[in-house]
Order: sequence, then C-alpha cells, then structure tokens
Amino acid sequence: MASAVKEVRGSSRRSAAKKRLAQVAVMGEMWADVRGARKLFRTTKIERVKILKSGVPARYTRVLAQGMSVSKEKLYATVGLTRATVDRKVQKDDLLNADESERVMGIARLVGQVQTMVEESGNPRGFEAARWLAGWLDRPLPALGGKLPAEFMDTADGRALVSDLLAQQQSGAYA
Repeated sequence: MASAVKEVRGSSRRSAAKKRLAQVAVMGEMWADVRGARKLFRTTKIERVKILKSGVPARYTRVLAQGMSVSKEKLYATVGLTRATVDRKVQKDDLLNADESERVMGIARLVGQVQTMVEESGNPRGFEAARWLAGWLDRPLPALGGKLPAEFMDTADGRALVSDLLAQQQSGAYA
C-alpha cells in the first residue's frame, strides 16, 4: 500500500512538472537567448505573474550570465541564488521556484529595459544591453550613496530602485 501511494505521488509530481515545462515551452523563444529580455521587459504584470508561477527555466541563468559576460557564480551572487541549487536544477533541466524566478526575471527585465531605452533614444546597432548592464551594476553611484547597483539586486525593492535609476538616466535626471 505504501509503495502504491509513493508511486501515485511521484507520478503526480512528474505530471505537474511536465505540465509546467509545457507552459514554459510556449514562451521558449524568450528563454533562448538574452535578447528575450526585451520581450520580458514588455510583458504585463499578469503575464509576469503567470511566468513566475510556472517558473523560469534554470538553464536561463546560464544564458543570462553568458549574455552579460559574467560568470554564473557572479550572477548567482548578485541576485542571491544558491549555486548548488541552481546548478542541480540546470542539470535536471528543471524550473526555478517562484522566488528564484523572480530574481532572475528581475535582472533579465533590467537588460530588456536598457535595450528598450537604447532603441528609443538612438541607434541600437552593435549595442549589447546585457554586457553594458553588467558593467553598470558594478559602478558606484552617487544616488546610492556610492554603493554599487549590484548590491541592491537581491531584493524586489532593490531591483525596483535600480530600474528607477536607469529610467532617470534616460530622462537626464540626476542619478
């Protein structure tokens, strides 16, 4: 009896995981490379909540790190992810949980925000938003009391603050 219950639980977990992966596959092009960050930036809050509940593919952390030209360890530390957990999920081709997904989506949305800003302000040809953002996150800003924007990336409010500072730069306001 106990083994039958375990089998049913395991089967239902696998079924739920397959369903989540199918939902994520619908947005597959978004996770294929760092350019999908622009699309993610433009999604509605309702769409983002759906993505968070489904989960971001763990392998997207590697795509994002590569696009930003930073090590995966640096990306994980910046957004407050545990390396062992994410690496295990990447290896199993699994999805991040909602909290992990929100952190990864937060930095991806910033990449999309920068790309959108450049497209709206001038010629984006040859501009690599992800690499630019990675460098900018590691520069002390007077608006942050001389702290690095990267120091704020591990919380939702911190990511919102950094996003606001980027928007201020586009408008020419003091940042």
